[in-house]
Amino acid sequence: MLRRASVNPAPFAYHRATSPQEAVCLLAELGDEAKVIAGGQSLAAMMNLRLVRPTALVDVLGIPGLSYVLEDGDALRIGALTRHRDIERHPGLLDGS
Repeated sequence: MLRRASVNPAPFAYHRATSPQEAVCLLAELGDEAKVIAGGQSLAAMMNLRLVRPTALVDVLGIPGLSYVLEDGDALRIGALTRHRDIERHPGLLDGS
């Protein structure tokens, strides 16, 4: 008889942060078992298989102003929520100019 692996995550609390300050406060309050999520493709799969069992998730995807690519002299600034595709499409960034 075959047994199917569990495909449902263990119970967890969900919090949606609206600012970087709120995210930091939530993470400090919730402790080491809380995880940050911003899309969560990998984390969700691991949770469904119960390979990881965070007690809480702090969703940062909706925080405005964290997705950007800026060239500042010799420095490059990439925001925490910047998608790889946005970096690939940034003019002059990856073509060596």
